[in-house]
Amino acid sequence: MADSTDEGFMRHAIALAQAGQEAAGGSPIGCVIVLDGRIIGQGHNQTEGDHDPTAHAEVVAMRRAGAAVRNWELRGATLYSTLQPCGMCTMASIWAKIGRIVYGAGRGDVHSMYFEDRHLDTDDFIRDAYRRDIGIEGGVLAADCAKLYYGPGESLPFEEQANI
Repeated sequence: MADSTDEGFMRHAIALAQAGQEAAGGSPIGCVIVLDGRIIGQGHNQTEGDHDPTAHAEVVAMRRAGAAVRNWELRGATLYSTLQPCGMCTMASIWAKIGRIVYGAGRGDVHSMYFEDRHLDTDDFIRDAYRRDIGIEGGVLAADCAKLYYGPGESLPFEEQANI
């Protein structure tokens, strides 16, 4: 269950998303990874700037967290993301042994372009990977997070369209 600690870390992720939106080639998705009450990794989407399709905020944060703790396993860590993680980021969380995923805006809060068309989501990937030990909490500061993105059914400029 979300609490003021979750909200505090989500606000930090929102600030990262806003910074990411301002960065050259950036986009407004932010992520913070917390272990034992302290941030060990953070980031925003860097796919365009890094010319790397895997440089999603969650993966960037996991890379930095792994370097900080000198281990690819992030057991007991909590991942905070402003947007429900995509399949790639969820699978990376599973492989990293993240203990809990907390996200702000979900599928119904934003335009469909942000997600795969098959509607597989974080819960599906975790269930299919037999990782029932990963906690998931969605909707933390969802309205604040959703403001970062195009809304459901909103008209998109051609240059902003992705996944469609």
